[in-house]
Amino acid sequence: MAERVQLDFWRVLYSNKEEARLLLFAEMKLPGEAWLEFKILKQTATFRPMGLSGRLYWYSVFPFHGFIFNGMLNKLCN
Repeated sequence: MAERVQLDFWRVLYSNKEEARLLLFAEMKLPGEAWLEFKILKQTATFRPMGLSGRLYWYSVFPFHGFIFNGMLNKLCN
């Protein structure tokens, strides 16, 4: 059985060095589900809103994602 690993409020769903891939799932209280995937220098964030509260959440935080994810990727590369 695979060991359950968590990074802050993210659970590691998949990790493979040969593929240079890391897939994380958010385990925080959100009005939907969120994943964060890293592939070498490619970062993909996915959020599937559930209901009106999920959509309102997404559109309220959307303007900040450029700052958050660009900064995260830059810090990983340095």
